Parts: sequence; structure tokens; C-alpha cells
Amino acid sequence: MKKHQTRRSFLKTTGKAALAFTIVPRFVLGGKGYIPPSDRLNIALVGVGGKGGAHLGALKKTETFVAFCDVDDRRAAEAYAEFPKVPRYRDFRKMFDTSARDIDAVMVATPDHTHAVAAVAAMQLGKHVYVEKPLTHNIREARTLLDAARKYKVVTQMGNQGASMDCNAELTEWIRSGVIGKVKKVHVWTNRPVWPQGVPTPAGEKAPPELDWDLWLGPAPVRAYSERYLPFRWRGWWDFGTGALGDMGCHLIDPVYRALQLGYPTSVEASATTVWSDEFVEADYPDSCPPSSIVRMDFPARNNMPGCELWWYDGGVRPMRPAELGSNEPFGSWDGGALFEGSKGKLLCGIYGEKATLLPTSRMKDFKAPKKTEPRYGGDSHQMVWVKACKGQGKASSPFEYAVPLTEAILIGNLAVRCYDFKKLQPGKKPDSWAPYDYPGRVRLEWDAANMRVTNFGEANAFVGREYREGW
Repeated sequence: MKKHQTRRSFLKTTGKAALAFTIVPRFVLGGKGYIPPSDRLNIALVGVGGKGGAHLGALKKTETFVAFCDVDDRRAAEAYAEFPKVPRYRDFRKMFDTSARDIDAVMVATPDHTHAVAAVAAMQLGKHVYVEKPLTHNIREARTLLDAARKYKVVTQMGNQGASMDCNAELTEWIRSGVIGKVKKVHVWTNRPVWPQGVPTPAGEKAPPELDWDLWLGPAPVRAYSERYLPFRWRGWWDFGTGALGDMGCHLIDPVYRALQLGYPTSVEASATTVWSDEFVEADYPDSCPPSSIVRMDFPARNNMPGCELWWYDGGVRPMRPAELGSNEPFGSWDGGALFEGSKGKLLCGIYGEKATLLPTSRMKDFKAPKKTEPRYGGDSHQMVWVKACKGQGKASSPFEYAVPLTEAILIGNLAVRCYDFKKLQPGKKPDSWAPYDYPGRVRLEWDAANMRVTNFGEANAFVGREYREGW
């Protein structure tokens, strides 16, 4: 997309509403099936391997990728081979210094701990941004992204693809129309983690030459490289990831959050499991997320809806099977689900709100779907919904105005998981000799959303945000 001024100065002088007029209509320039250069969004991809490869696949036929940034040549090798002429960078800051004039929009598909720094840098340049889920690594970063989106008035999208699916909209319509009455409790569960958690911090080793480990660490504290951190396994380490709740909550909780307009929780508590050593001493590995957890979030009454409890389960833990569900009927999908408990019945659905089913399932025989009130996106991919919004052809389905509060609620849940204080057991005692015991460290955190802090347990506030290391 050729420009005679920077996107940032353009937005300052004309505003977002004028963005649609920078696109030359396709029919003016070409024949059937032709997409002229002026109708293509110029995209920079930060994080080219893994999920970044999926974004590349979704948009490469219709948009133009003008810059690649990845710290690991091994992960990015496939994209580099397919697009040998696209400029490559290891440091997104250098990419912006060199190629900012060529970029309209930026997609961030890095590990969680570098989402915010890359996204804010892009927004400061007036670039539209698509950021993978969870939007940020901590709560303070989430608020920073929301402030930046409001200030720079760019199009934003979080990578929770269910937000662009019809099933998500349909579920919202069912709940809002009162099909199961007033909802006061929801259970949400996942089969994650499918990566190691509850494990000791590994000893350091030499990083492979294809990887710039210092740049991979980004704003996180310095630590020695280990193959136990990547690829993908970084999700189970607090310095880099946000555990099963951070990984899957933005998918599974999204339809619940949207339908019930939940906002910020007022309190949260958690229970978690750990790993036992051969001496039956409870192992405490503070760097690693726990193998499984249960989290309860309490949301206040809002918009004529009553207060609501949201229960989260991960690591193989799930809620008890509802009595209304038949013995041989599926309880959610293989990777999770959600169960709504209303004053007039229950509703079960899959990860994105798909396969919504009233319980008992016999209620579905004569069920008629309520009137359509929520937007549909015509089967477009989540990435394409964002691209069209960047071109002034609709709205994003998970803009930061929505995605930040959702992300923050999930990260508040992680505050409780991190503050769960296990009681140490005496060495030498076998499980069958243990006396009943409780967990005195289990505490309900009271959350003050306006001031972004826990009011009753000061230790938790250490995890609301963190200081970046020097240079970031």
C-alpha cells in the first residue's frame, strides 16, 4: 500500500474514519480474481514460525508481507524459503527503524512475554496490530495496550479466533434471550497443559547458533538457555508464559465472557496440584506453573444480570458431570468445554461455543433459535476479519476494548494460582499415613479493578506487573 506520509501522521490529520478511502476499489484496476497492490495490506510478521506460520498461510494470497522478524532461524526456515525476497530481522525494533514506512499493520505471534513490547512499539508508529492470545503476560501490560489503542486509534485484534465464528454469536443470543434464565454459575475446563508443568528449573546449556537467546528473552529476566523452554514449552514457565489458563482461557472463556458481559471479577481464589518427590515431600517449583488448578472468579451483577461464579479447571480436572446429561452423551469436546447453570436450565458447549446444547438434550427437539442480534463475519478467518477492519470494511471481532478486560480477568485468575501456598509435608511419611490437613495459604484475593491491585493480600501485587530488564 503506497503512502506519501506515515500512517501515524495520516491518522493524526484525517482520523480513522478516512481510512477506507485510501483503498482503491478493485474493480477500477483489475479483472476478475485480480487483487491490485493498492488493495493489499502491507503486513509485518513478528514471530514467523509456529502460530506466525498459520497467519502467513491465512493471508498470503490476499495481502502482502513486507517484513519478517524472528529470533530463531530454525522456526522461521519454512517461511524464509517460501518468501526469500521479504526482508528479515531478528529485532523488531530494528525492523521498525528500517521498514516502518513500508508497513501498514503488524501481527505479533511471539511467546506471551514479548507481546506487549512489540505491540506497543507498532501502535506508537500508527500501525494496526493483531496480537496472539493471551494479549499480554501481565495485567499492567494489558492496561497499557488498551491505553495505546485508544491513543493511537489503530485497528486491533486479539488472536482468539472463536470471536469470529458464528457459533460464538449464536451462543450469546441464546443466553441473552433467557433460554436458560438467569445464569449464576459457569464451569469451564480444558485438557491443557499438554506441555511440562510443575517441574524444576533446568540447568543452563549453550543455545544453538540459529537462535538469538538474548533477543528471545526480550524484557524477561536473564536466565540461561535450555531446550526445556522452547519451542512451545515456554507456556509452562511463569517468566515467559501464563500456563493453561492463559493459553486456553481466551478461547474457552471468550464465549462465556461475551454472552454474560462479565467485566472484571471482584474476587478470585485457586487450588492447585504439585509434584511429589520420592521422599513424599511436596515439591515447590516457583518458576513453573502447576500441573493442574481450579480457579473460582466472582463477577458482580451487571446489565440486569445477577452476580456470577466462573469456575476454571485444567490439567485433567473437570467439573462433575451434570445429572441432566445422559450416561453416554458427550460432556464437552476433547479439549474442553463450558457448562452454564441458569435458573431455567443448563447449557453445554464446546471450546468456541460450538455445539451448544440445552440439557437435558431432549429440550433441543422443539427448540427454536432466538432472533439474530450479534454480528456475523461471513465465514471469514479471524485474520481476515481484522484485515477488512484495517481497510475500513467492517469491525474487528476481538478489539482491545473487548480483549483487554477478557485477558485481565484471566490474568487475575493466575494471581490466585501463583499465590497458592502449599503446606509442606514431613519427609519420610508415606501417603497412607498422612493425617487430614488443609492449605493455610489458600486465600481469596479481593480485586480492586479501578486501582489495579489486590486489597487483602499484598504479596499478590508483585505479579500484577513487572520491571523490564535494562534495554527494554
